[in-house]
Amino acid sequence: MGQVNRRAVLLGGAAAVSAAALSSTVPSWANARTLAAAPAIRDPFQLGVASGDPLPDSVVLWTRLAPAPLNPDGFGGMPDASYTVDWEIANDQAFSSIAQKGTATAARASGHSVHIEPVGLEPGREYFYRFKTSGYISPVGRTRTAPAAGAAVNQLKYCFSSCQHWEEGWYHSYKGMLADNPELVLFLGDYMYEKKSGRAAAERNPRKLAFTDEVKTLAQYRARHAQHKTDADLQNAHAMAPWIVVFDDHEVMNNWNGTTSPATADRKTAGFQAFYENMPIRSTAKPSGASIRLYRQFGWGNLARFHMLDTRQYRSAQVPDPSGSAGPSCTDMRSTSRGILGTAQEAWLLKALETQPAKWDFLGQQVFFATRDGDGNKATCESPDSWQGYEASRDRIAKGIVDRKVPNPIVLTGDVHRHWAADLRRDYFNHNDPVFGSELVTTSVTSNSDTATDPSSTWLSNNPHIKYCRGKRGYVRVTASQTQMRADFMTVSDTTEYDFSKVTLAADRSYVVEAGKPGLQKV
Repeated sequence: MGQVNRRAVLLGGAAAVSAAALSSTVPSWANARTLAAAPAIRDPFQLGVASGDPLPDSVVLWTRLAPAPLNPDGFGGMPDASYTVDWEIANDQAFSSIAQKGTATAARASGHSVHIEPVGLEPGREYFYRFKTSGYISPVGRTRTAPAAGAAVNQLKYCFSSCQHWEEGWYHSYKGMLADNPELVLFLGDYMYEKKSGRAAAERNPRKLAFTDEVKTLAQYRARHAQHKTDADLQNAHAMAPWIVVFDDHEVMNNWNGTTSPATADRKTAGFQAFYENMPIRSTAKPSGASIRLYRQFGWGNLARFHMLDTRQYRSAQVPDPSGSAGPSCTDMRSTSRGILGTAQEAWLLKALETQPAKWDFLGQQVFFATRDGDGNKATCESPDSWQGYEASRDRIAKGIVDRKVPNPIVLTGDVHRHWAADLRRDYFNHNDPVFGSELVTTSVTSNSDTATDPSSTWLSNNPHIKYCRGKRGYVRVTASQTQMRADFMTVSDTTEYDFSKVTLAADRSYVVEAGKPGLQKV
């Protein structure tokens, strides 16, 4: 990416980086804000700007007008009226060379959100963008289009994260991402939480939810999203690079699935609408009632392809947790009639994998793919909310990858509030079964699990495909090239400490996968 107002800070290997060094890396374009004239309303750009879903000739530009983001009516302090919003995308930070510009309408029915999808942009290059309305100019965002299909790409650096409960910590991970300066960010679910923290007060950070009721209405979903968006570090990370996002469960309600009732349909309708309004995603994802199309693919030249999956909306209902026992729940978890992707999404993914136009295939999704087995007994089962709860569905995907000879498949996962690294096999109980790929699981940005017990040596001996587990907060930084993929598991020393000069951010563990040679190798 271009060298624009940037201080280089490297977070390589296992070396810790001081917070003082990182805190000086916020570039001017990430929070620049200009008052053009005395407006009739207060500054409506309190939620910042974002971009996402990059294509070779297009990228989504997003903002949402909200001078009072925490208003309980969900309208962010905006009057009951539509507003004209001017937008510009430029070749340079000074906006002396405008690539495209236009106007859009921010309407009350869409929470005064704006989604711009300019087309005809140049592939594989950096742009800057901003919005104007009511005499105000928004912060400046930086974005990037994807390289052209088949274009030679030597390297891609991206970061991915998940699970950011407002009450459970400061978003220090995004300071690390800003210093990493990735070309792309993936978010794999639980962008916000519909319910208050269940942690003891001593385990939470000082900031509070604007309201503690469990989110159920559109107004509440809008306001909860808005409160998360007020975080400065999150805004800076959105303004830094394009994001590709999917949801998990807490954007709607805990452990939801494809079954419906009038109550769950109402919550899905409201949750999907608020998610669309607050994310830089394309109009193809605009929801229709209790339905939203989020699974989609993105290419990055001849280097990488991202298959973004939805493991919530189409899944069969979870079975009762068998807690490591045998019985009817295990039989149901292994039933061929149950699935986690739904028939249409599963067929879409398997069809795409018939060709391999890029070196690496990354499957961005929500829940643990590999088996985690506590007792080493194949007759028992556990983890019904993960892919283990849908074994036949998981095996069809694994078999599809193997049968299609996909050379470098990597599953990217969130959800479980811990870093994990695992190799993928068809049969996890046969420890000599060939490895066909790997799974990288990011811990949470804030959602806590520090008090959880680390796996014992006995547990690890039952799961030799699992190479790493760490119950700290953070994110994963991936650097992919034509010869290898490197994953750095970044951890934050303390997310309840506001003063970042007292916090360290380090690569706790790093692994590489050599192209054409499945399996994680510790660096």
